[in-house]
Amino acid sequence: MDSTAIDTRPALGGVARPDGDNASPAKIRACEISVFYGEKQALNAVSLDMADRAVTALIGPSGCGKSTFLRCINRMNDTIQGARVEGVIELDGEDVNARSVDPVALRARVGMVFQRPNPFSKSIFENVAYGPRIHGLTSSRAELQDVVEQALRRAGLWDEVADRLDQSGSSLSGGQQQRLVIARAIAVDPEVILMDEPCSALDPIATARIEELIDELRQQYCIVIVTHSMAQAARVSQRTAFFHMGQIVEIGRTEDLFTNPREQRTLDYITGRFG
Repeated sequence: MDSTAIDTRPALGGVARPDGDNASPAKIRACEISVFYGEKQALNAVSLDMADRAVTALIGPSGCGKSTFLRCINRMNDTIQGARVEGVIELDGEDVNARSVDPVALRARVGMVFQRPNPFSKSIFENVAYGPRIHGLTSSRAELQDVVEQALRRAGLWDEVADRLDQSGSSLSGGQQQRLVIARAIAVDPEVILMDEPCSALDPIATARIEELIDELRQQYCIVIVTHSMAQAARVSQRTAFFHMGQIVEIGRTEDLFTNPREQRTLDYITGRFG
């Protein structure tokens, strides 16, 4: 089913809910997004609105375009030679691909957490301080220390690292490193957090901590998460989009999509018939 047939676009400021649920504010609006890597088309006319202060999960089999779509939001595809993006993505009504938009400034507003933890080869403190420092967000050492502490607290890591901030970020466990990366992302006070399989390299205990953190962070941020785990999508998200072969097959409230999917392909995927 074509994505445009299921994304009835409301008046500006509301997220389309195909199940008839009340609209909520749209932080990000993607309209007719197609992505090409050279001659290969990875996404075909994807339209999706993502609500503020909520988690939108992107699910689907490997290679279906989930991560490609995620990278469109903060223009990470700009860094891939031969990549071309068509369509419009708006952040608070502003086209993120407009010539007037600085990609560096955009990525401060739209933080990203990748599959594997990727702390800088710096101390725990410097990992978190890096963004605020280069963006000039603090004017004194004391202010920078406060920003670092608050980011680590919001990432649920402060109590574990407060007495060893001068140690290398890579000395932490995998789950701690991922929370450090999240602290690094929120230290610049973003509006959106993108997460690309943030728990795929973590054990179940670390995964549970990250999921708890996502639930806390959604009170303040628009979060978009790519996950292969349907159980994780069900636990952390309020709205889910099912991708297949570069298109969105179905969008809806997470509970409805998993318990009463409207499309046969969605049912086949969530019941394990393919994927």
